[in-house]
Amino acid sequence: MNKRIVRILIVLAIAQVVGWGTIGLPPVIGRQIAAALDMDIVAVFAGTSVHYVAMGLCAPALGRVFIRFGARRVMIAGTLAAIPGYMLLALSNGPVSYFAAWVVLGAAGSATLSTASYIMLNEVVGRDARTAIGALMLVTGLSSSIFWPTTAFLSQLAGWRTACLVYAAAMGLVCLPLYVFGLPRQSWTEEVRAGPRGREKSETPVARSTFYLMVAAGSLNAFITLGFSSVLIELLKALGLPPAEAIGFGSVLGVLQVGARGIDFLGGGKWDAITTGIVAGVALPLAMLLLLTAPRQQLWSVAVFILLYGLSSGALAVARATMPLVFYDGPAYAMAVSRISLPLNLISALSPPILASVLTRIGVDALLALAIACSCGALGILVVLSRRRPRCNM
Repeated sequence: MNKRIVRILIVLAIAQVVGWGTIGLPPVIGRQIAAALDMDIVAVFAGTSVHYVAMGLCAPALGRVFIRFGARRVMIAGTLAAIPGYMLLALSNGPVSYFAAWVVLGAAGSATLSTASYIMLNEVVGRDARTAIGALMLVTGLSSSIFWPTTAFLSQLAGWRTACLVYAAAMGLVCLPLYVFGLPRQSWTEEVRAGPRGREKSETPVARSTFYLMVAAGSLNAFITLGFSSVLIELLKALGLPPAEAIGFGSVLGVLQVGARGIDFLGGGKWDAITTGIVAGVALPLAMLLLLTAPRQQLWSVAVFILLYGLSSGALAVARATMPLVFYDGPAYAMAVSRISLPLNLISALSPPILASVLTRIGVDALLALAIACSCGALGILVVLSRRRPRCNM
């Protein structure tokens, strides 16, 4: 990557870490918010679900806005919208204002978080953005590791409301200048005229069924990987592990997921997102099958499960983010990823409570069987997609 791309990546990495890290409030200070607003802790955690739903609902409408104005302007506008969102959260005095704040933050997030950054990189690099997106995901995977302790420190020092106001200031003093001064004044109007690789008008249009297959594969895998991450510790406890061991195994998960992203990044252009998805898609049901059939309370089986699940879920996150680049480029890519954001964000909101309900009400075996069925279904769809690759990507 040349120096210009590296500079853009640094800008996006810092802003994305701040953007994702600052919305991770409920896991850290949820009980403080619940006490202050006289709300149930479950309702407080539902704020994150409202955030994802708002992001998903706003994303398709933003597709044409990205095309018309470019990612830089949209991200600037989204950052300006996030500032009152955090201020409203800090001033909330009950459920209505609390959830309204998350709606505002979700709408702002649809213009600033992951999808927007991927579109920005595609504007600049084209289909070669896959490596750049992989590099960005390596860094953004650390957002909770940085901001969970930061949120805990700020809330202990001055209260959770002050922490929200500090994050409003971070939007204006950190993210906004980065987007204004650090990103190129570039749009697809200029890029399409220049005609870089992969943007020729003679490209064969992508079949609508291919888009729906991508959505189905990504949604099935996201349903399992995102949901399992939220119930993993409770799952391990249900298998008979003591709480300390369950937490210990769970804490390794993030490292493995970032490691898988690193392996994919080091691979560069040697394979595409569909290949990554197929390899990881084989490992995911194997991990579930191992846990389903192995003797319970055997640490070796839990360790192998964590290894396979951690690596596969991390790799699948990269595959979901970069798979549209196999089929789309330029404005078509912006429209595709914006539309894909709707089901993926809805899955992000719904999968944790659904899988938690299956685990607590039906049991471990039912949860693992559901995971195997969904991951095998996604694997089959990815195999079909592999046969639909454009010739230039094979």
